[in-house]
Amino acid sequence: MARFDLTDEEWAIISPLLPVQGRGPDRKDDRKVLNGIFYILRTGAPWRDLPERYGPRATVYNRYVRWGERGVWQGIFEALAQECEDALVFIDASIVKAHRAAAGSKKGNLEEGIGRSRGGRTSKVHAAVDAKGRPLRLAISGGQLHDSQMMDAFLDWEVPPLAIVADKAYGSRKIRQQIADEGALAVIPSKSNARQPIPHDSGLYRQRNIVERFFCKMKDMRRLATRFEKKARNFLSMVQLFAIRCWAN
Repeated sequence: MARFDLTDEEWAIISPLLPVQGRGPDRKDDRKVLNGIFYILRTGAPWRDLPERYGPRATVYNRYVRWGERGVWQGIFEALAQECEDALVFIDASIVKAHRAAAGSKKGNLEEGIGRSRGGRTSKVHAAVDAKGRPLRLAISGGQLHDSQMMDAFLDWEVPPLAIVADKAYGSRKIRQQIADEGALAVIPSKSNARQPIPHDSGLYRQRNIVERFFCKMKDMRRLATRFEKKARNFLSMVQLFAIRCWAN
């Protein structure tokens, strides 16, 4: 077994969630193909450098793209990401620099979630994680977009969390009211220039490092430390694959 391959325990969790084999030709070994995808995710290697032990690189790449387009990776992630009652949810975003091969023009590609910010052509990964640092929801945007503009992706919980913890970027009255409407407590510090600072639970807020550690772990994946995918759908698939591994591990 190679270093980044799925363990038997991880495969036992993921395999029942894969699409059922259709009537067509037998599908190539799913475990081998997934191991090839995870190898690219972890190492950041170009697809053409995929080791032969994972089979034809075209097969591995096509499976990664097509299942992303069909929502397979998202479905597996959502099946594993259990939204627990009375859970704490931590929200934040992290900048990822886009490789020149992905970014296109100097201004980036807003349609594919690549924008222009201080760091150059960048994307943002937005995440909500639970108290154990496991991802519950994910989204991507251009790097120039303010974090608060993606808040709608982290509302409307089937089971409202006990509290939503976020930094000052999410401290607007509108967002606080949205969180209150969810039935959750907003643990968000006020901005330093606020006329009427709103108190927050400092003990809970100190735990926000949980989501920061999630992003540190995410960027151990070379394919997520730098964005190589041109299409937003493919880049989000890589983020979802990392999230799947977080839950299966």
